Amino acid sequence: MKKQNYYITTPIYYVNDVPHIGHAYTTLACDVIARFKRLDGYNVKFLTGTDEHGQKIENSAALAGLDPKSLTDKVSQNFRDLADYMNFSYDDFIRTTEKRHFTACQKLWKDLEEAGQLYLGNYAGWYAVRDEAFYSESELTRNKVGDRYAPSGAKAEWVEEPSYFFKLSAWQDKLLAFYDANPDFILPLTRRNEVLNFVRSGLQDLSVSRTTFEWGIPIPDDTKHIMYVWLDALTNYITATGFPDIKGDFETFWPANLHIVGKDILRFHAVYWPAFLMAAGLEPPKRVFAHGWWTNEGNKISKSLGNVIDPFSLVDTYGLDQIRYFLLREVPFGNDGDFSHSSVVGRINGDLANDYGNLVQRVLSMIYKNCDAKIPVPDELEEGDKKLLNSIYNLLKETRKKIDSQAFNQALEIIWTGVKMGNSYVDSQAPWALKKEDPKRMETVLYVLAEVIRNIAILTLPFMPSSSEKILKQLAVPPTSWAFDSYGSKTPIKPRTRLAKPEGVFPRFN
Repeated sequence: MKKQNYYITTPIYYVNDVPHIGHAYTTLACDVIARFKRLDGYNVKFLTGTDEHGQKIENSAALAGLDPKSLTDKVSQNFRDLADYMNFSYDDFIRTTEKRHFTACQKLWKDLEEAGQLYLGNYAGWYAVRDEAFYSESELTRNKVGDRYAPSGAKAEWVEEPSYFFKLSAWQDKLLAFYDANPDFILPLTRRNEVLNFVRSGLQDLSVSRTTFEWGIPIPDDTKHIMYVWLDALTNYITATGFPDIKGDFETFWPANLHIVGKDILRFHAVYWPAFLMAAGLEPPKRVFAHGWWTNEGNKISKSLGNVIDPFSLVDTYGLDQIRYFLLREVPFGNDGDFSHSSVVGRINGDLANDYGNLVQRVLSMIYKNCDAKIPVPDELEEGDKKLLNSIYNLLKETRKKIDSQAFNQALEIIWTGVKMGNSYVDSQAPWALKKEDPKRMETVLYVLAEVIRNIAILTLPFMPSSSEKILKQLAVPPTSWAFDSYGSKTPIKPRTRLAKPEGVFPRFN
């Protein structure tokens, strides 16, 4: 049977700063979905990368005494290093300074031009260099001396210059109709409502070129103008599919199944991007999901407070899979969340060490010591055994629903019901007592528990790949049997399989 295709993207990260917890969080969410879909038999394309053009980069490079390309080469590598450090399974890492992207952007511009969606005029308005975004007067706040600031906190400056405009105003009703026809296009619902209110309030034509800097993609046939950085950046999602070639990967993967972004850039992805695409005769993506922000011990994260959370340091302190688990279990995806040392340690020692790790360690140790280091041969299963296994086998279906709605914490809660059922079964069956009273029953109980752990380890593979692989290897389950088509009753763990001496997987944090 032909595989279904699935295309998932992070936003491309702006290279004017070092990677922080927000970047790690977004990419982790995409990584988990990509891994889950691969295990579920999909042909997956997982894209991440860096956004490297714009006035902010040009200014930063000048301050550092570097040319923009040298600066972007250096900082872009930091994001690639983070992706590799956190074991993200991306298929493509795109940079907007690549030739393929230059070609795609200019083709999209020409398509918009030919469709009558662009015109030359003059821009006069408020522009925040840090955000690379234009704002109306009503969106700005003033300080005591009259300086204006965007909702993000970035300072906005008055700009007057010649500019090409995209006829965004013409797309107001069409966008509203699109949202109505696709109620799950923007999630969560709170963000959808924000976008609807913004569009209903009225759309103005959008300035899509600048003349006051040079670091960017020139407009075709008018090289005095540089393409607006967000039109440039958003195009990366089709660049990576081979656009302007509409065969091959574009035909296979576009429209994207899911863009995951931070809530601060939702407008660009949920308003401007679908308008650009539809204006050029291309399909919009199927969904944009906007997640929340993290605070640090209850405080807003900022450079000035010196409380920026370094993901490299987090992994070094707590462990990679431990941090992957915490970030997606602690907070409903889409809500804001608070990072604290006590919360991380609580999850590591409670959920991972006491619950999951303890289940694995004590079961495998009992099998190793009492069953000649082999998966035992079960006797006929009792009703309680069958009930437990059926409950475990049903977890995949329930987890899949939560992954498809980006409810990661709920997916993990479902998996943890299996972990808790396994621990309760150990306690109620007391295999250590059965060793003397009923050795054959002990073997059956331990077989059932080995099967429980096998299935749970397959389910946790997308979230904690290294630890889950370690568990599956300790059960001697071959990698060819780690996908979801090996989940459940069709391919149970094989009796008499020899096991190595078990090792702990989730140590307590002291």
